Amino acid sequence: MDMITLILLLFLGGAIVTWLGGKLSPIVGDMLFLVTIIVPAGMFFTGVTVGEVTHLHALGLTLTWGLSPLSYLFSMIVVGLGILLAIYAVPFMKGKQKTGAFYFNFTLSVMAMLGILVSKDWVSFFIFWEIMTWSSYLMVILNGKDVQRVGIKYFIFSAIGAYAMLMAMVVMNSQLGSFLMADTFNNFQHLTVGNQILIPILLLTAFGVKSAMMPLHVWAPDAYSNAPMAYTGLFSGALSKMGIYGMVLVMVTMINQLPEGTLIRDIIAWMGGFTAAAATLWAITQDDGKKLLAWSSVGQMGYIIVGVAIGTPLAMLAALFLVVVHAMFKGSLFMVVGAIEKQTGTTDFREINGLIRKMPWTFISALISVIALAGIPPLAGFVSKWMLYEALIQNNNYILVILLFFASTAGFLYCYKFLHGYFLGQEEPEWAHVKEAPAAMVIPMLLLAIGTFVLGTFPQLLFKPIDSALQYVGYDATGGHLWGQSILFSEWGDIVTLQPILYVVLAVFVFFALFLWFKGTKGTRYVSTKDISTSGELPKEWENLTFKVNFMQPFERTIEPFLKRQIDKYYTAFGNGLEALFEFTRRIYTGNGQTYAIYAILFLALLLLFRVNLFG
Repeated sequence: MDMITLILLLFLGGAIVTWLGGKLSPIVGDMLFLVTIIVPAGMFFTGVTVGEVTHLHALGLTLTWGLSPLSYLFSMIVVGLGILLAIYAVPFMKGKQKTGAFYFNFTLSVMAMLGILVSKDWVSFFIFWEIMTWSSYLMVILNGKDVQRVGIKYFIFSAIGAYAMLMAMVVMNSQLGSFLMADTFNNFQHLTVGNQILIPILLLTAFGVKSAMMPLHVWAPDAYSNAPMAYTGLFSGALSKMGIYGMVLVMVTMINQLPEGTLIRDIIAWMGGFTAAAATLWAITQDDGKKLLAWSSVGQMGYIIVGVAIGTPLAMLAALFLVVVHAMFKGSLFMVVGAIEKQTGTTDFREINGLIRKMPWTFISALISVIALAGIPPLAGFVSKWMLYEALIQNNNYILVILLFFASTAGFLYCYKFLHGYFLGQEEPEWAHVKEAPAAMVIPMLLLAIGTFVLGTFPQLLFKPIDSALQYVGYDATGGHLWGQSILFSEWGDIVTLQPILYVVLAVFVFFALFLWFKGTKGTRYVSTKDISTSGELPKEWENLTFKVNFMQPFERTIEPFLKRQIDKYYTAFGNGLEALFEFTRRIYTGNGQTYAIYAILFLALLLLFRVNLFG
């Protein structure tokens, strides 16, 4: 048995054993869960060879599995996040119900994503895609909150994507007689012109749903915020990247073979740009950390989609760099919110204040990750956004640059809201009991946050595997120096010396840290939000006077006309129309034999009346 098959079987078997073991003892379930994730992950990093291919024969089909340089890049995200979030999940899920179901679906999600990435035929790809969808759906409804609205919405859009992919598979097999991806890509030009347009559109619809590209995004904010936070980091950081992986395959193997006049690339790029801008505005208006990060995730995916759609070497480099970096800083931030929820019982900004002294390590993780998200040097978010802007300018997409720059600038508002909402401001007496999260929760989020710092200072650590991945999908060999196309790196060299910027930033932080420490030694009196009077009137205990309550109201009033135009309303209207049609159909097909007899008599009468017109 080859290594890839063994790893997938270990994940599958481990998921079942963990679920059964958890019924015997919670401690047994915890240990089995960690072993189930860590052991196959370790085997993946040490035993799987890039380029090795295996064939499985089942039910008259030949399933082909193997790891390419591109899929290996995405696999590092899945396996790396899987390990850290598994360690984080054990203390997070302590004392919660349905822990066994959580462990089972978490493991299945990791297995399914890895299966997608090793699939070299469409049948395997589709099977693992459906396992991923079902396991994530069960996570979305695990808490039992608002299941009918959130769960059904996610299920419907996932079904739309699945049927679109299935239709594309049927067309490809009927035309080419093969389910192998390589056969599809190599013989794409032999398809009819109509099918050359239809197949990419169907596949991009499926992948656009999973990557939350507008207007197919409406499931994502609620699904991300409704799933357990120990899973949402995997949901946003890795599972959404399966859509990006599929988009990369379609863009570089199918869209590249279409005539220059087709507008698919431009349409997808503008949809990505609109996703980045609109989702950012929605993130600003949120008063709950879960919803804020959920909308932020949708917006960040927009940047990646733009880079993939533009498709130039530098744009693809920026997009794939951001794929990895986004998984790191967003995984860390969702862990931060999960830690706050675990320690305080809420994630509402309007209820929590001043956790910086109560949860200092969680604050440090949040601070570093937010800086990376905002694209501030010397962290990795700056590198990816710089390259993306430069790629767009080189491609004469100036308006799209302005749109993305607006989204990035507006993103500072929700970054500030996130940090101040949880950690800064006055300390409230009701949170005096709060303590730092357990070490098993803090260490994974810190490692991810520090990783964004390392990749920001030494981005060539990630450039080299990305360069190999791009050469695999058909880009010209660059000798390991693809990033030299950027002005940023061609001036500073392959090893980006951001040390001068780093020293300045550290100096600023050290200065303010010393200032706050010195000020604290002077006996500063900390007051709550209730220790205040307004025009001689003392506020009541239930009155929340923190500036976080509606503190962005002027900005929200400015963008309110735009936010009113929700795509949800159109989907709801369409759904209501279908429901009315089905209700009308139900009234026709009553199940009553006499009614059907009347229908038959009426049908025969119509045939007699129009027999001349119908039969001549």
